[in-house]
Amino acid sequence: MKRTASLVSLGCALGILAFAAQAQTFPSKPIRLIVPFPPSSGLDTMGRLVSQKMSESFGQPVVVENRAGANGMIGSEFVARAAPDGYTLSLGTSSTHGSAPYVIKNLTYDPVKDFTPIATAVTTVIVVAAANAFPANSIREAIDYAKRNPGKVTYSTSGVGGALHMVAEMFEAQFGVHLVHIPYKGSAPAINAVVAGEVNLGFNGTSESVRLARAGKLKILAAAESERYAGLPDVPALAELLPGYERPPGWFAFFGPAGMARPVALRLNEAIVKGLKAPDVASKLEAQGLNVVAGSPEHLARLLKRSLELYGQAAKLAGVKPE
Repeated sequence: MKRTASLVSLGCALGILAFAAQAQTFPSKPIRLIVPFPPSSGLDTMGRLVSQKMSESFGQPVVVENRAGANGMIGSEFVARAAPDGYTLSLGTSSTHGSAPYVIKNLTYDPVKDFTPIATAVTTVIVVAAANAFPANSIREAIDYAKRNPGKVTYSTSGVGGALHMVAEMFEAQFGVHLVHIPYKGSAPAINAVVAGEVNLGFNGTSESVRLARAGKLKILAAAESERYAGLPDVPALAELLPGYERPPGWFAFFGPAGMARPVALRLNEAIVKGLKAPDVASKLEAQGLNVVAGSPEHLARLLKRSLELYGQAAKLAGVKPE
């Protein structure tokens, strides 16, 4: 019995040493970073900025690969099915890992069981934008107009079932309006649809919206937040119209396939955090309205758990069911 226990202990110790040795030599070849949305999105921009810093830290290329489609499901599933050796990573979001289980029927991956949390990257700010031709020039006017014209006001998001879609559904339920959702394949085409006048409104992040608003190509009516966004101090928060307003968190994060050795995950986290905190990267991300977090694997695991809880509550409030 004692001999068996000793052999088990020896096996565990050797396993730990093997993982540690693997981490010391990792990476020995290029790493793929899968972005499950199209190029030019805020997520894609962040991934390219951080991947360059990771390449410098590792002395190995970190190659960004866009695998867009099905509101991030295609790229996310690809990583979930990859080998957990650290050479295939994913940029996940509060859409792909937070709201998806509540709005996408037959989701092909489990946001918790199929992934290894590596690093929380940033949290996001959501705004309500309007086409310049839309008659409302404030969020109050937009709500009043929508109430007078039920089912006639259209809005865009980055896709069905995403965090932006969920926030929009909550907006309808909380403010008593009936809007028509026009989903696009990514945040960039969604906000460009507002500029082109294809839709009346857009629920989107600040990374594209603020730049377009400053260029006079659209109007930002509100921040879908509990307080005003510092980058747009003159734009009201929805909490000013609805005291106690709260929405599920929006975020970008790095994941790997489930089963990744912890030393490898920590080595990746170290390089990612260093990249996010680099002054030239952090300043560019903050200029896009992204709040740099640079969190640990444990931070991301907690954030993911809380996000799933809040998106579940949001789906119930908005009456959203998987489809």
